[in-house]
Amino acid sequence: MKLEIPAPAGTAADDFMGSLTLEVEERDGRSVVRRQAHSGALRALRPHYLDASGQVSVTAINPGGGYLGGDRYRLAAELGEKASLLLTTQSATKVYRTPQGPVHSAQEFTLADGARLESVPDGIIAYQGATYRQDTVVHLHPGASLALAETVTHGWSPDGTPFAFDEVSLRTEVHVDGRLVVLDNLLLRPDAEGLGALMLDGRSHLGTLLVVDSRADDDAVAALRSTLGIVGEQPAGAPLTGISRLAVPGFVLRTLADSTQAVEAVLFAALGWMRAEWHGQGSLDLRKR
Repeated sequence: MKLEIPAPAGTAADDFMGSLTLEVEERDGRSVVRRQAHSGALRALRPHYLDASGQVSVTAINPGGGYLGGDRYRLAAELGEKASLLLTTQSATKVYRTPQGPVHSAQEFTLADGARLESVPDGIIAYQGATYRQDTVVHLHPGASLALAETVTHGWSPDGTPFAFDEVSLRTEVHVDGRLVVLDNLLLRPDAEGLGALMLDGRSHLGTLLVVDSRADDDAVAALRSTLGIVGEQPAGAPLTGISRLAVPGFVLRTLADSTQAVEAVLFAALGWMRAEWHGQGSLDLRKR
């Protein structure tokens, strides 16, 4: 099936600054990128394998180094039956001042029966005066496995004011067999809320992990809470972390912390638990440093 990613309202497909499309299939126990197409300021490094599981890893890159006002990007991936993809980025998504209009990013993922997607990009850094809007739509077979991670933080501002960006919006839809089962709408507007330095309870980083998987039941969530040490009162200064069950098998994890390393420690620990318990893999090591 060929992926057709709709442009944001009022935008022609050729108006995107960068576009990347991937098609992944399973061949004899190993996932391979069957088709890859890109245009503009969005590319992918050569697919590679981090372990012997057969999961293919793809790193998306933006050679421009940052996003500017009015930029529009799209990323799409289609995973065939039993295909497994680890999708990441080469560096953080840096969103600079956007007086020309918001930066828009459209993502669409389609997962067939037995397919698995782990999307673990580097963080979104929104600088003073920036507006960033990301819309993610996932079409999921009931037998597929989905894990979407995101990290948001503020960038440098001339006077040192934290959360000087205008808006960060991350909207995610998950459809199972054509039925909308998850709608997660994360909206950060520091000035509109008058929060300033009190944004995120005084923490600088927000991490999210959205998981939809038939194995993500109450017992799995309880085990994960125990693994992350978030049962009962959390130690002073530690990341503030919570996990909520979804109406379908799955959960959303949110964590507030004071550094990229602290957020990644929580997200990677959760991903590592799932990789070990459900897939027989080792901890996640993206080998970027």
